[in-house]
Amino acid sequence: MTALPEALLRRLEWHVVRRLDGRLQGGHRTVFRGPGIDVAGLRPYTASDDVRHIDWNVTARLDEPYVRQYLQDRELTAWLVLDRSASMRFGTVQGKDSVVADLAVSLARLHGTAGNRVGALLYDNASHRVVPPGTGRRHVLRLTHEITRAATARADGRPTDLAGMLALAASTIRRRSLVFVVSDFIGAGDWSSALVRLGQRHEVVAVRVVDPAELTLPDVGVVLVQDAETGEQVVADTSDPLLRQRFADQVAAREADLRSSLQRPGVSAHTVTTDDDLVQALVGMARSSRRPA
Repeated sequence: MTALPEALLRRLEWHVVRRLDGRLQGGHRTVFRGPGIDVAGLRPYTASDDVRHIDWNVTARLDEPYVRQYLQDRELTAWLVLDRSASMRFGTVQGKDSVVADLAVSLARLHGTAGNRVGALLYDNASHRVVPPGTGRRHVLRLTHEITRAATARADGRPTDLAGMLALAASTIRRRSLVFVVSDFIGAGDWSSALVRLGQRHEVVAVRVVDPAELTLPDVGVVLVQDAETGEQVVADTSDPLLRQRFADQVAAREADLRSSLQRPGVSAHTVTTDDDLVQALVGMARSSRRPA
């Protein structure tokens, strides 16, 4: 990614954020009880309670004073957990890492207003970077700078440690938050249990970024194919019907496995392709991010 942070942020503000501003804010109930307008329950009155919170109907019915408890109004804290592993460099329309950058900056700009806080965790096998939550456009510009300067990792012979990324997110994000995990979810080992643990404490939106060529093998003749994660290279004849059928079968099995891994309690899953319209992709995520009233 060569775009300067300010140029990238301005482009997304003009083409994406101005069409969606306000669509991702509000609509979030919290698990915390305190001052607010939504009733969470009732309990017996104590001497320290505010008499304005007495529920007189229940009090008259039970012949004992009861007060209402409310869901506490809190500003939303959102986290962007971004996969920067080697496989994110791939793309036939545009690189998956470019799509991740556009998604992340747009989400940060949309969420980082009206007092909402946004943080980020940028991860690859070799290193990670954490940007603590903050508010306002200046903070979003800082996030944009970190995202654009963090080079996507090159192949190092190891598949992505997705379980490690999710475990790191769980240990880093202490307060209950809305967590966007943006990845192609290409990795080895069982990472679904780590996703479940993250979803037990936070509201998780898993955003899978995929290139169309990863779903359908293009017929372009004999090509040299390189595994983005391991660097392994093979020569393949993409016009071979047997190869194409084997590829289709492997894609179907992988997609079924991914759907099973992502369909977990507390997790809302989306797929975004590198040729998708970003505005439409964000609209879908906005709807799933809101808890029902």
